[in-house]
Amino acid sequence: MSDEAGLPLDGELAAVAARMSGLLLSRETVDSVLELIVSLAGTTITAASGVGVTLVDGEGDFVTTSASGPLVREADTLQYELGEGPCLAALNECSPQRIDDVAVERRWARWCAAVAGSGLRSVVTAPMVTGEGCHGAIKLYATSPGAFGPSDERALERFADRAAVLVANARAYERASRFSAQFKDTLRDRDLISLAKGFLMGRDGLDEDAAFDRLLSLARARGDSPAEAAARLVAPAPREG
Repeated sequence: MSDEAGLPLDGELAAVAARMSGLLLSRETVDSVLELIVSLAGTTITAASGVGVTLVDGEGDFVTTSASGPLVREADTLQYELGEGPCLAALNECSPQRIDDVAVERRWARWCAAVAGSGLRSVVTAPMVTGEGCHGAIKLYATSPGAFGPSDERALERFADRAAVLVANARAYERASRFSAQFKDTLRDRDLISLAKGFLMGRDGLDEDAAFDRLLSLARARGDSPAEAAARLVAPAPREG
C-alpha cells in the first residue's frame, strides 16, 4: 500500500494539469483527452496495473472510452453487465470508492466474484464532477491486494477534479463545433433555395411564393430535400465535349 512519501507532490499534479490545459488549448477531441488522462493517471499513481475512464454518454449510459489494457475492459464490461461495481457506485453516489481486496469485499459480491479469476485484486475510483454534473469516472485496477490507500484515493480525487474540467470543456467545444457546422449548412441551404427561387422567378415569370412551390414540387418528384432540388436547378449545365 502506498504511503504519503510515494505520492505525487502537489507541484507534480499541477504540472499534470498544465499538460492537460495545453491539450485543451490545442482543441483536441474528447477521445484524445481521455487517452491522455489514462496515461497520466497511470504515471501519477504507479501501483496501478490498469487505468481506465468510464464516460457517461448523452443518453446517460456508461461506456469505457479509454483503457490501458484488457484487464480494465474486462472488469468494466462485467460492471455494466451486472449493474454493480465500484465504478458504477462512484458515478451513482458521486463519491470515490476503494476495494482493498476483491476476495474479501462484501459490497458488489457478484462483480467481485466475477473478476477474481482475472487476477484483479484491488480498485480505487473517483468520479469526474463539475457544476454540470458527473461526466464519468477514473478507475485504477491492481493485481495485488491493498495496492491503494487513502492517500492514493485523495490523489485520484484531485486528479479527477482536474480531468472533469478538461472533459467538460472538450465536450463543450465539440458541441459548439457541431452546432457551427450545422449553422453553416443551414445558411448554405438557405442561400441555395433563394438562388433557385430567383432562377425560377426569372425563367418562368413566377412570384416568390409560386417559385418556392415549384421548387417543392421538383424536390418531391425526385425524393430530394428542397436544398438538394435547388442545387440541381442552379448547377452549371455540363459542358459539351
